[in-house]
Amino acid sequence: MLAPGPPLQPSGDEGRRLLRDELVHGEYHRQHLLQRLLDWLWRQLQGGVGAASGSDGVTAFVTMLVGAALVIGLVVLLSRVRRDRRERSRPEAVLSADRPSAAALRRRAEAALSEGRHAEALVDGFRALAVRQVERGRLHDQPGATAHEVAASLAASYPSHRASVGRSADLFDATLYGHHPAGPQDAHDVLELDDVLAGAR
Repeated sequence: MLAPGPPLQPSGDEGRRLLRDELVHGEYHRQHLLQRLLDWLWRQLQGGVGAASGSDGVTAFVTMLVGAALVIGLVVLLSRVRRDRRERSRPEAVLSADRPSAAALRRRAEAALSEGRHAEALVDGFRALAVRQVERGRLHDQPGATAHEVAASLAASYPSHRASVGRSADLFDATLYGHHPAGPQDAHDVLELDDVLAGAR
């Protein structure tokens, strides 16, 4: 025997309860923040135009112009924020076209380490390591190569050092983008790896 269906004509109290139960669902509350902001701007613009409709045409035109300028400014600002976020998420190159020599980078890294600037020491140390391997002919000179591209090439040339090279590339990225504060041991490890690979055949 089939269970009776819901009443077709709920009472007022029952209808309000059903509506409250329905509106509790999450999909009604997931409106995007940007959409809410644009809706608010649109309401402000409509309110301004409505208020200006009782005044002369110049006031209404100026109100619409100000509203349009606000919307355009918001769109430009949001597109710039999105572009900056994309640029920040793009990995920075280890090998640049106009770079110092490996020896100069190494001196810079050692000076930074002695002054307690561990992040700079690590970043310059990894760059010195990469440039040295280019100078030795063990790494292709690819300006724009990221730390992990450099690490993959070095791991192919020095398979026994694959783990150390991969860890150094991870440290380079984490330090450069601020996800991980470099400690003195991290910088020492990268400089030591540079020495080991420089002496490897």
